[in-house]
Order: sequence, then C-alpha cells, then structure tokens
Amino acid sequence: MRGVNRVVLIGNIGREPDLQYLEGNIAVAKFPLATTESYKDRSGNLVSQTEWHTVVLWRGLAELAQKYLHKGSLVYIEGRIRTRSWEDKDKNKRLSTEILGDNLVMLDKRKEHTDLTVNDAPGHEPGGFPEANFENRVGPGNLMKDEPPF
Repeated sequence: MRGVNRVVLIGNIGREPDLQYLEGNIAVAKFPLATTESYKDRSGNLVSQTEWHTVVLWRGLAELAQKYLHKGSLVYIEGRIRTRSWEDKDKNKRLSTEILGDNLVMLDKRKEHTDLTVNDAPGHEPGGFPEANFENRVGPGNLMKDEPPF
C-alpha cells in the first residue's frame, strides 16, 4: 500500500519570498508561513496558537510568488512535507522540515490603488489577481485551473 503525503495550509506570509536561481536557471522561492488556530480554554479565555512553516516553491510558481506575494499576504498552499538533514560547518547534524508547494491560491482581495501589473500575467482575470494554481511538475507557463479549495 502506498502512503499519502499531502498538506493543506491557509495562512499569512511572514516575510517577502526569497527567490534564487539554481544551476540551469531553475527558480526556487522560500518563505515562512504562519497558521494560527484559536480556541477557548477551560476558563473561557481565547487562546491563539501560531505555527510557522517553511514553504518552498519551484519554477514558475516560485517566480509568481516573488512577483505577487508580500509579507502578510493570505494564501492557500497545497503540497507535501519534506525533511532534509545535513551537517553544518561544525559537524553538527541539522534537520529542516519544509512544505514543498504544488498549488498556490492568493486569497487577498486586490486593492483598488496598487502598482501590480497583471495584464501580462498568465491567467489574468480583470479586477483580480492572476490565477496561480500551477502544478510544479508541469513547468512554467502551464496554468492549471482548479476548483476553489473550500
């Protein structure tokens, strides 16, 4: 039997996406994403718990994230968990758990007065953000239209 490794997150971006290009001109973007859950404790006090996730996007999705996402942006991310290990310069074993994003949906409303230019973006829809439902494995420029995540 095969396993399932799927993650669905809705949260706010903690800082501007960091875009880098690897050998072969392959784009990769990385940013922290905060998800917050709230509940009432036994005393009736509202308690909020925030979890931080490191999100990694590749190729065309990485370039879109760098262009349109900003600190505080509300996004829907679908992907899978990946844990990496390595030795640092002092020979200490290090671990990193990341979310490799396959799909991204921008959930913020577009502001009336913004400097975003989306007319030339793939999947441009008048009055809104361009669609960003890409499958990383498909590659840049191949737009995948999906149903809303709700």
